[in-house]
Amino acid sequence: MTGLVFRFATVSGQRIDWRLVRNCSVTPAQLGWMYLSLCVVSLGIASCFWMLGAHLVMPFAWLEILAVGVAFAMYGRHAADGERISLQGSRLVVELETAGRLERAEFDRSRVRVEPKTGDRSLIMLSAQGRSVEVGRYVRPDLRSALASEIRMALRAA
Repeated sequence: MTGLVFRFATVSGQRIDWRLVRNCSVTPAQLGWMYLSLCVVSLGIASCFWMLGAHLVMPFAWLEILAVGVAFAMYGRHAADGERISLQGSRLVVELETAGRLERAEFDRSRVRVEPKTGDRSLIMLSAQGRSVEVGRYVRPDLRSALASEIRMALRAA
C-alpha cells in the first residue's frame, strides 16, 4: 500500500480508513450553552413584561423555549452521524452511525463491487456476497465518483 495517494482516506500501516462525517458548525456542547443562554435571555425579557402586567408573554416564552429545545435536540442527535470504511487485510468493514444507532457490515475484499447506485452523482453502493451498503452521504455529490475510484484503487492495490 506504499506509494498510494488518497484524498479521503488515512493510511496507518496496512490499514486504510475513510471517515466521512456530517459537516456540523456547532458541537453538541456548544449547542447546549447556546440554548441555555437563549433560555436566560428569553425568560428574562418575558419576566420583565410579566411584572409589567403582560401575563400572556410568559406562556409564549415557554412555548418558544420548548420549540427551540426540540429543534436543537433533533440537531444534536444527528450531529455525530457518519460513515467509517476500513480496509485491513482481507476485510472491508463498513460502519454507519445514524442518531446513535450503529450498523456494521463486513465484506471479503476480493468480492466487493463498488458502483454508483443509479448514476454518477448518486450514493456509492458497496456489495458482495448478497449484501449491500450505501455510502457517501456526507460527501458532496460531485466528489462521490472520486471516492468510489479511491475505494476501488485501494481494494485492488492490497
